[in-house]
Amino acid sequence: MRVLVTGSSGLIGSEAVEYYDREGHHVVGVDNNMRAEFFGTQGDTTWNLKRLQQKASRFEHCSIDIRDRESLFELFRNHTFDLIIHCAAQPSHDKACQIPILDFEVNALGTVNLLEATRQFCPEAVFIHMSTNKVYGDAPNEVPRVELEKRYDYANQDDYHGIAETCRIDQCLHSLFGASKASADIVAQEYGRYFGMNVGIFRGGCLTGPSHSGVELHGFLSYLVKVAINGGTYKVFGYKGKQVRDNIHSYDVIQAFEAFRNHPRPGEVYNLGGGRENSISILEAFDVVEELTGHKMKWVYVDENRIGDHICYMSDLRKLKAHFPNWQLTYSITDILQEIVTVEQGRYVSA
Repeated sequence: MRVLVTGSSGLIGSEAVEYYDREGHHVVGVDNNMRAEFFGTQGDTTWNLKRLQQKASRFEHCSIDIRDRESLFELFRNHTFDLIIHCAAQPSHDKACQIPILDFEVNALGTVNLLEATRQFCPEAVFIHMSTNKVYGDAPNEVPRVELEKRYDYANQDDYHGIAETCRIDQCLHSLFGASKASADIVAQEYGRYFGMNVGIFRGGCLTGPSHSGVELHGFLSYLVKVAINGGTYKVFGYKGKQVRDNIHSYDVIQAFEAFRNHPRPGEVYNLGGGRENSISILEAFDVVEELTGHKMKWVYVDENRIGDHICYMSDLRKLKAHFPNWQLTYSITDILQEIVTVEQGRYVSA
């Protein structure tokens, strides 16, 4: 099988490269390190590319900008892909307002370019689009909540499992990132439903793991651990630090992709996160990281929350599990944090 992974030096992309390489497939990775342009040296993924090139034996890297339609089409002319995993994106909720045109071109136009290349050159391929829960905008904040000692939670039993795919994605405040990703999400659905292509859309919660180049504007747990180990000060933006995120390890993300690849459903949408069992607030994360690292967390509170931010978000995974009953989470929230801590401590010692 020939696999194309966009954003191949990023968290999910690199996990996909490693997985399919181990399985004996030829993997082409597309990544031009725009993360360094978005976030500076902290966001640079060159280290991850070098790691993949040393570790993977069937990996071919292409430095292509997904906005460059002709270069993408040329790539598709020269390769016949059976699976496309589209992870490349401008990923920051906050950064998008500083670069609205670039954000939209990368997230929306880049996705259309890839979908159209697939339709023209390998329409039978399975296409997996990595979307985001930010397509729901702040609509999840309308769900009634209760305030507990260190977190918010849903007030009603009917909402216990979290936010479902039926949550609306319009008439709410998104952030420009959420809007550009919603555009890509809808057009990916359309290529699946209108053209009958094997396109699956996965709306990620907090995707994480040791290969995450976390920065303040993107990468919750990765950045939090990095700050703790390096003795920095973490900024909490609003909601008393009780805002809740559900977290999923990059390995479990790829296993969900594999489940879809084996049984594709054209144009289908799935929430993909850690669900209630892997949910954690910022204050709770401080406690766990302090215990794992032995470092007291230094943090300051900024009273103004991020625009369009979710107060309490847990992915309802029931649809995904119903369609793919063999898929399940294999990493707990503690497993995830322990692995990130171990890797970050190794980097700190070697630095």
